[in-house]
Amino acid sequence: MVERITVQAACHCRRVRFEAVLVDGLNTARRCDCSFCRMRGAVVVSADSDGIRILEGGDALTEYRFNTGTAKHYFCAACGIYTHHQRRSNPRQFGVNVACIEGVSPFDFREVPVSDGINHPSDRPDGAKGGLAGVLRYEPTSRS
Repeated sequence: MVERITVQAACHCRRVRFEAVLVDGLNTARRCDCSFCRMRGAVVVSADSDGIRILEGGDALTEYRFNTGTAKHYFCAACGIYTHHQRRSNPRQFGVNVACIEGVSPFDFREVPVSDGINHPSDRPDGAKGGLAGVLRYEPTSRS
């Protein structure tokens, strides 16, 4: 069952505030192993392209593109936090940084699938689907 939920989100300094309608709640959580995502290290969830609404600080967003220039990665120019990106594998969707979502942390996910972005699906012949590169696991230590 698809669970569309609306979340409130913001960058670290809260200059950029936005609302996102997630296409399947937090069930689309994932990471990617491409060069950029590997360095950025964010866990993302999906929203349709019309499912992101900037509430404040649109003028503080800066955009970064690399390689094919298809994906658009957005950051707060003041605090540097990555907030969301338009996906290369599905330009009709955005990936939303879960760390920006109110009440959510990347450490809420015990396992996060890691997409094979090194061998990006858009670079595969005949539109073959992308694969799974692995699974990132978080195992909290017990605290007394």
